[in-house]
Amino acid sequence: MLYETLKPLAIFLFKIFFKIEVKGKEKIPKKGRFILASNHTSVLDPVVLGVACPRRLYFLAKEELFKNKLFSLLIKTLGAIPLKRESSDLRAIKKALSLLTEEKPVVIFPQGRRGGFDEVKKGVGFLAKKSNSCVVISKIIGTDRILPKGKKRLKLGKIKVIFDKVFYKNDDYQDFSLKIFKRIMSLD
Repeated sequence: MLYETLKPLAIFLFKIFFKIEVKGKEKIPKKGRFILASNHTSVLDPVVLGVACPRRLYFLAKEELFKNKLFSLLIKTLGAIPLKRESSDLRAIKKALSLLTEEKPVVIFPQGRRGGFDEVKKGVGFLAKKSNSCVVISKIIGTDRILPKGKKRLKLGKIKVIFDKVFYKNDDYQDFSLKIFKRIMSLD
């Protein structure tokens, strides 16, 4: 209920203040499960994906975000799943697979953290193969200037989100995830 209430408000605000532009929305399945893999450069990125995608999304999010009980309750209500990033978090993996089995889309950032361009985690490949889900990729452009890492004040600017679909899944988990990330970064 909260997600459905806040989403129209967020869409309105992002159109007014950030002139959000979305391309490739038709690539997003209207129903059924999929994994949404996106680049990650700002804390705004999950909100931007929620605004840009017509479907309700569920996010794998670093466990540190869940330390504050009130904020934890809010983001869990909005679809966040706590994830221990430095280990194989079996609980988070099972939850993500369960959501995919329920035909719900799950968001994962292949970098594992904001701006982590030097390392790509194997989670996207693992989830795609284990759940037999299609992967929708997304590139978010502009959030790194509107709210850069380490800053607390928003700047006005333009945000662009590009969606596309990928189908290859026969690689090992790490190779698949790396191909996904390279494909994300090639979107314009």
